[in-house]
Amino acid sequence: MYKSDNRIVITLDAGGTNFVFSAMRGYDFIVEPVTYPSNSHDLDLCLSTMVKGFEEVIGKLTEKPVAISFAFPGPADYRAGIIGGYLPNFPSFRDGVALGPFLSRHFGLPVFINNDGDLFAFGEAAGGALPDLNRRIKELGGSRQYSNLLGYTFGTGLGIGSVINGELNLGNNSCVETFCLPNKRLREIIVEEGASIRAIKREYGKLTGNPEHDFTPYDIFLIAEGEKEGDAEAARKAFEMFGEIAGDAFATAVTLTDSLIVLGGGLTGAIKYIKPALLKELRSSLQTMTGETVQRVQMRVFDLDDELEFAKFVVGDSRQIPVYGSDETVTYDPMKRTGIVVSKLGASKAISIGAYVYALSSIDKEEL
Repeated sequence: MYKSDNRIVITLDAGGTNFVFSAMRGYDFIVEPVTYPSNSHDLDLCLSTMVKGFEEVIGKLTEKPVAISFAFPGPADYRAGIIGGYLPNFPSFRDGVALGPFLSRHFGLPVFINNDGDLFAFGEAAGGALPDLNRRIKELGGSRQYSNLLGYTFGTGLGIGSVINGELNLGNNSCVETFCLPNKRLREIIVEEGASIRAIKREYGKLTGNPEHDFTPYDIFLIAEGEKEGDAEAARKAFEMFGEIAGDAFATAVTLTDSLIVLGGGLTGAIKYIKPALLKELRSSLQTMTGETVQRVQMRVFDLDDELEFAKFVVGDSRQIPVYGSDETVTYDPMKRTGIVVSKLGASKAISIGAYVYALSSIDKEEL
């Protein structure tokens, strides 16, 4: 909808180490990014750095932007633009900072702040996986089109965003989360402890008897590939554990939202070792007290990155059935289905597109 829009929105990639400022028109960045240390330990310095970065980007433009929109770590009251609480990467924000109102007052622009998981999902729904899948379905002669999407980011934590009927689902409290669901293997522990960068490192250390190792997840991936010295079997099992535990959380979320799933984040580079266990979990079954088997997810789960599975996903189980009392027939497809696809945009670009679309759609709603 906004891919050809001419309005400009200022964006920010807010990390605990660096701030990366830019500007977007349509779904493309239009200036060279500006990077400064975030200085997250010092509130005054952090805010002045933020102002400096935004001013530098605006100074590169030939026309005025319509908004500032970006993702920022929570907890937060995102609707009010207030950041506060336990933020390990931004300790100076712990007591609560009215970041949105501060920036809006300084720049005279509307400011929109959201969670990165939310914007990742929204960007994939607006300009990434969702429109791409719907386009490919039509090209193969399919009739179904999809509007619900869960976006998961694999990285430092297990981020999630939810889009329902094409709209970003912020919930009542800007608190749609799955990181705190129970861990399948250790029910008293949160799922993120088994589905994150630290989980991969911890599991590899446990399996090799070397918990003090200094391998990164990328190192462990190279070990699994046989390109770096180490225990390849343990490396593969560490990623497999990640997939199993993440899949258990996914099964709960997709059952409650009836959504497709898109995956992003740095750890998707090892998806070949993660996805089999993830799919196995989503396709697993439970039982009733009388011994009947019930599928864990009430939809058939497809790997949408696999061309053969995607073709089956498109076709489903379509058939013609008669309209009672007439010679007419109608198409009936009883197969409930969902699927998983890896982001082609990448998390950073998807988040920026999500921020762009969120800002413009919010402005347009206010003008109605």
